Amino acid sequence: MPRPDTDLPATGNVSVAEPAAAGTAREAKDRIVGQVREQVMSLKDQAGGKLKGYADDGKGRATNLLDDISGVIEDAARSIEQRLGAEYGDYAHRAAEAVAGFSGKVRDKSVDDLIGDGREIVRKSPGVAIAAAAVVGFALIRVLRSATGEARPANDED
Repeated sequence: MPRPDTDLPATGNVSVAEPAAAGTAREAKDRIVGQVREQVMSLKDQAGGKLKGYADDGKGRATNLLDDISGVIEDAARSIEQRLGAEYGDYAHRAAEAVAGFSGKVRDKSVDDLIGDGREIVRKSPGVAIAAAAVVGFALIRVLRSATGEARPANDED
């Protein structure tokens, strides 16, 4: 005896069931992709916020260091003035003022402005930017070595 659900034509079952299943699968996939995108954007925003915070902190430390350097140069300028005369002390005073001025400019700019300025410098003169990066890298390595107390072997030739 035939069952009631087999009385329907085969094409009728396939044409009704397959599009509905395909539609729900597509909707589920789209929903999952949307959730993943939202999570990625959220993580990106969080990471960007943390990076900006670190950059602002680094900018503050750098400007404080520049202020300290300016103070050291100013002290040296007074000493030079006493020992060698006002003419030589004047050069050192100008150097101290230049460092202090640079520190003030960095302090007044946002991190985004500083990044934009850096990009502009690289665009205008990439050779100078590469040379500056090499010098900064070398200086950073020296500072890190001295901070960690790592001594260079006497026969090490760089």
